[in-house]
Amino acid sequence: MPKEPKTLGELRKSGYTSRSVKEELRANLIARIRSGKPLFEGIHGYADTVIPALERAILAGHSINLLGLRGQAKTRMARSLVQLLDEWLPVVAGSELNDDPFAPVSRYAKDLVAAKGDATPIAWMHRDERYTEKLATPDVTVADLIGDSDPIKAANLKLDYSDERVIHFGLVPRSNRGIFVINELPDLQPRIQVALFNILQEGDVQVRGFKMRLPLDIQFVFTANPEDYTNRGAIITPLKDRIQSQILTHYPDSIELGMKITAQEVRSSDQQRAMVDVPDLMRVLVERIAMEARESEFVDRKSGVSARLAIGALESVVSAAERRALYNGEKQTMVRISDLFAVVPAITGKIELVYEGEQEGPEKVAHHLIGLALRNTFKSLFPDPSPKRRAGTNDPYAEVVTWFNENETDLLLDGRSTSYTAALNTVDGLDKLLPLYPAPIAKEERAIWMEFILHGLAEHSRIGRSNFATGIRFGDVLSSILSDDVDDEDEEGDAFDLP
Repeated sequence: MPKEPKTLGELRKSGYTSRSVKEELRANLIARIRSGKPLFEGIHGYADTVIPALERAILAGHSINLLGLRGQAKTRMARSLVQLLDEWLPVVAGSELNDDPFAPVSRYAKDLVAAKGDATPIAWMHRDERYTEKLATPDVTVADLIGDSDPIKAANLKLDYSDERVIHFGLVPRSNRGIFVINELPDLQPRIQVALFNILQEGDVQVRGFKMRLPLDIQFVFTANPEDYTNRGAIITPLKDRIQSQILTHYPDSIELGMKITAQEVRSSDQQRAMVDVPDLMRVLVERIAMEARESEFVDRKSGVSARLAIGALESVVSAAERRALYNGEKQTMVRISDLFAVVPAITGKIELVYEGEQEGPEKVAHHLIGLALRNTFKSLFPDPSPKRRAGTNDPYAEVVTWFNENETDLLLDGRSTSYTAALNTVDGLDKLLPLYPAPIAKEERAIWMEFILHGLAEHSRIGRSNFATGIRFGDVLSSILSDDVDDEDEEGDAFDLP
């Protein structure tokens, strides 16, 4: 914090000049652009879309509405705008409204400056204190946002209710000379949204019952879901007209970007990271599940599929591997393909289903999405194993398929690493398929890739696969179908739907 100046006179002598918060944001953005620094740290996939639009809005001095579906980093971007403020800001000491010493707006600050002149004490406010965020909920009142008369103040100070000093200011006036964010704007009741009109248009507020007006200096940022997509409310047209820039956000358009975001946001302890190794293949599969959900006919696309689905799914996969290692007394383990079953709870709580999806049930839809992720990822990495595609050609999968016509193998969800590898090595010709993948496979990941091949063949109906309480069984297609039929009748479990 700056040591000087500490009074209005010292501030004046220092040559300090006041500027509005929008001028501050604009100047610091220009300096950041000229220095080649990125606008945001940790925001991926928006370099050519959202960030240029946001930079244009800041340069224009606009209020901003970030419009997009769940989990598109809207709030994160709003919070990051604080980094464009000056690190320290002088204010009149003791002021509720962060008054500019050169242009006070509150009665308290005006009286103090009038009484003490150049001896008026100055406090320094850090930029992190100049950010206010409010989640819009139906119970928010005008008094919460703007303010109202406080009968306790009036009684203690022995003042009339018409005196400005009895006002208890709301969040908006207290955000003067800073950034004020309202999340989920459509959730505000229309009559509350009306209270924001004058602030956005004229830059001042009028507290109910008082003649005084407060000219406030605030950068407003709103976040919202597309109003056509939510049943909770809408941004009323006159308010929308006063928000000068509306910027559309979006989900990552590639698996690589999604993986980068998920890896950045996933939470895991040092102990967990030391114990559990996560191959890149598993990260791809987890991200593919989220992308399949966004395209699924069973999932409501208008609601969106948050990036939190992939984050929660990866955390669940790692936890499943850690739990297995703990029960088996293993100091280290690797995530397996079968650990994807652990992500079902992470999926079911984060997707909104359409009618057809509700009919199928959330768990069955989750299994369906996992199956699609396995199928499409396998098809992108290995030769297409579909029977029609392989007809009349040299079929590299023939030996494995033939072996499963007469044999079965079980992969236990909580099986030790040695038994897991041993079960995969019993399958004739399975290890010979690994060279079909064009890149080298690390020795410690060979078992994971072998299991992945089995799931890929099962998703293309070349071999059978069925779930039981403690694991997965691979066999011939016919026995797998019969097993699934029995399970469905007994309502004891579910298997992946065969394509």
